[in-house]
Amino acid sequence: MAEDWYRVDNVAKVFLAAHNNRDTRVMRVSATLNEEIDEQLLNEALGITIKSRPEFQVRIRRGFFWHYMEQTDHVPVAVKESGRPCPILYGRNFRGVLHYKVSYYENRINIDIFHAIADGTGALSFLKLLVFNYLRLSHPGELNDLVIDSSASVDDRYKNSFVQFCEKTERAIPKRILNKKSKAYHIQSGKLPFDQLQFMEVHMPASGVLSKAKELKVSMTSFLGATLMMAINADRPYMLRSKPITISLPVNLRNYYPSDTMRNFFNNVDVTHVFDGSETIESLSKEFEVKFKEKLTPEKIQEQMDRYQSIERIGLTRVTPLAIKQIVVKAFQKSENGRVTAVLSNLGRVELPEEMRPYVKEISDFCATNKLFITVTSLDDDLVLGIANAYSNTGVISRFISGIRPDEGDVILHSTEVYR
Repeated sequence: MAEDWYRVDNVAKVFLAAHNNRDTRVMRVSATLNEEIDEQLLNEALGITIKSRPEFQVRIRRGFFWHYMEQTDHVPVAVKESGRPCPILYGRNFRGVLHYKVSYYENRINIDIFHAIADGTGALSFLKLLVFNYLRLSHPGELNDLVIDSSASVDDRYKNSFVQFCEKTERAIPKRILNKKSKAYHIQSGKLPFDQLQFMEVHMPASGVLSKAKELKVSMTSFLGATLMMAINADRPYMLRSKPITISLPVNLRNYYPSDTMRNFFNNVDVTHVFDGSETIESLSKEFEVKFKEKLTPEKIQEQMDRYQSIERIGLTRVTPLAIKQIVVKAFQKSENGRVTAVLSNLGRVELPEEMRPYVKEISDFCATNKLFITVTSLDDDLVLGIANAYSNTGVISRFISGIRPDEGDVILHSTEVYR
């Protein structure tokens, strides 16, 4: 990349405006190995990794009109884990330089990263390369012939793919953006005190969950989404059952466009249902599948990307000072959050080279939230739910896990403590 700075993308602008002490807009990706982590080797591996991933070596700066990313030669240091997952990595209460943090605990390596820097795909790519470099150091000579780094150029990894693949930029705010949607039902529970989040990591056999989805003749994502809707509906007061339940699902746009960017490149797709009491998991799963697929056509994906990219091209937007833009974006995001009940992000199956598999036990992830955010990943037959919950009530989570758990195989749950 020729320049040592670049403007943030549209998705990053939302994260920069809407983060807070609870919803830090930070995600965590983790790899659990079959061996204890050596801190010295981890830091050596981190130094090797950032040389081929300079796109993460940035500091967010404020311009008069927009934020921008500035390259920095600040050296990251991996430390023993302390504090909560998804900590503050940007903002008034952040005292660091880099907007990611590498930590370890026993046999687990964590990368916490501010979502303005990268999305889940970029974060997982960073994690896999770090683990690979660590294993080469901890097992000298055993992985020398393996190459895991992407063949993409540095410019490709830095690229703003929203701009690259946008086909149409209108000069006025599209009316469809301003269309009013119904406010969604929100889980009726008090929030945890002191801006806390409770994190739960749930492991179960992927084959068992997939078997249940196949019985219903739907995808795993549709089965999980419908089950989450059923769990939320079963927990809500009767007087609020006319409100729609809306599940937001992030969609990786690399599945639709040939992009190698490590930056954000995803859209959110919402699936909504109003319960009338006749639903079964079979009928709701099939309806969820239909609604979800309707929004995943190439035409719909392109239309949504063009629509939101066009806002940036409006003349008034260009000359509005950043401070005012921040207020507007934050208000817009608050309104959008009011139309979402919970978030379900399926990152899918994590692929690792066969040579690395004997050393890696688990891959998992979390994402900070102000409500309920569930991530889904799998490595071989280990399906992992990363649940971030802002509510004191865990009834929805319990019903959701019970609804998807396989008929055979163990279900293992780890949870952080919270203060009351």
